[in-house]
Amino acid sequence: MKRLVVLGGGTAGTMAVNKLRDRLPEKEWSITVVDQDDSHHYQPGFLFVPFGHYSPEELVKSRKRFLPDGVELVISGIEQVAPEDNTVHLSDGRSLEYDYLIIATGVSPRPDQTEGMTGSEWRRSIFDFFTLDGAAALGGRLADWQGGRLVVQIVEMPIKCPVAPLEFTFLADAFFTDRKMRDKVDITYVTPLDGAFTKPVAAKHLGGMLADRGVSLETDFMIDRVDNDTKTLVSMDEREIPFDLLVTVPLNMGAEYIAKSGLGNELNCVPVDKHTLLSKEHDNIFAIGDAADLPTSKAGSVAHFSMELFPDNFVDHVNGRPMTGLFDGHANCFIETGHGKGMLIDFNYDTEPLPGKYPIPGVGPFSLLKETHENHWGKLAFRWMYWNVLLPGRPIPLPSAMSMVGKHEEAV
Repeated sequence: MKRLVVLGGGTAGTMAVNKLRDRLPEKEWSITVVDQDDSHHYQPGFLFVPFGHYSPEELVKSRKRFLPDGVELVISGIEQVAPEDNTVHLSDGRSLEYDYLIIATGVSPRPDQTEGMTGSEWRRSIFDFFTLDGAAALGGRLADWQGGRLVVQIVEMPIKCPVAPLEFTFLADAFFTDRKMRDKVDITYVTPLDGAFTKPVAAKHLGGMLADRGVSLETDFMIDRVDNDTKTLVSMDEREIPFDLLVTVPLNMGAEYIAKSGLGNELNCVPVDKHTLLSKEHDNIFAIGDAADLPTSKAGSVAHFSMELFPDNFVDHVNGRPMTGLFDGHANCFIETGHGKGMLIDFNYDTEPLPGKYPIPGVGPFSLLKETHENHWGKLAFRWMYWNVLLPGRPIPLPSAMSMVGKHEEAV
C-alpha cells in the first residue's frame, strides 16, 4: 500500500485529492489530508465582508464535506517534515509516513513581520481583510467611520490575489460615494510596485481607473515601519504617509513548518518546476497552489487551471513515466470595480493581460480589461462555481492553457 499525504485542505489540496482519488486505486493507495481545522474558507469573499455584502457565516463550510470517500482528514497542526525519512511530524505528537507528499498549505498574512504593524493601533485604525476576522473587524470600523485619510497599502509582493487591494480601493470609493461622504475621504493607494499592477498593459488601465476615482497612487514604497504614535507609514527611503485608517496587505508567507523542514525559500514557499509542480529538491514531493514558488499570481485560478493537468502528471510520475501536461501559468481574475461593474484579466507566465473577449472569442460573455456589468455578475457567480464545481474537482468546459484567440495587442 502506497501512502499519499496532502498537507493542507484548502483550494488546491481539496481539488487535488478529488481528482486523484479516482486515479489512485484504494486497494493500492491511501490518501490522507492534514489541516489544522475543519473550516474551509471561501477566501475571495473576504473582500466583500467589510462592505456588508457577505456575512462571515456565508463563507465557511466543513472541509470534510468536500473530501471524497476513501480520503482521511487528520485535524492537527504540522510541526515539521523530515524528507530524508519521508515522515511528517504533527503538532499533536503523531507522525505520518508517506511515499509521496503534496504541500498545499498556501500562504498567510504576517503583519508581525513589519515593525509597528501590530502595535497599539492594530484593529483600531490599522486593519487587514485577508483574514475572515480581519475583514469582519474592518467592516465594523467602516460602519461608523466619519472620514479622513484612508490608505490602502501592500507591504510586499507576491500576495494572494494581487488584484484584491485594487478591488478594495474601488469598492471603498463606491461605498463612500453611496453614503454621500466621498468628499470627506482622501484615498491613497500605496504599493511597492512601480505602477498600479505587475503587468504594464493592465497597470495602465488600472492606474487610470484609480485616477478617475480621485485616488492618489504612491509607487515604489518599500515600507520600513509603522509609527503608531503619529499614525504614519515610513518607507525605507524615509518617505512618510499619514493615515487615519490604514487597510494593509501584510507580507504573505508560507507555513512555518516549511522553514523548519528546509523545504522553502525566504517566504517559506517551495521551489518547484513551474510546469510540473515537482519539488526541485525532492523527487517525491510536490507543492501546489499558493505554497509553490511559481512566477505567477497566487490566485485561486492558478490552482484551478494547474489542477486540470496535475493529476495525470502525478500518476505518470509515480509510475515512472515522463510528465507531459505542462502548466503555462494560466490565471484569470475578476476585478470588482464598484457600482455593479467589474473587469476581467487573463494571462500566463509569458503573456500579460490583453483586451478581448473570454472565454469565447468575439462573443464573451466577458470582456477583458473593460468594466462591464457582466464581469461583476461573473465575480458573484464564481462563489457557486467554487463550492459546487471547482472544489469537488468536476470538469469545467474551459481550457487549462491560456489562448490568444480573441485577444489583441495594445500599446503601453
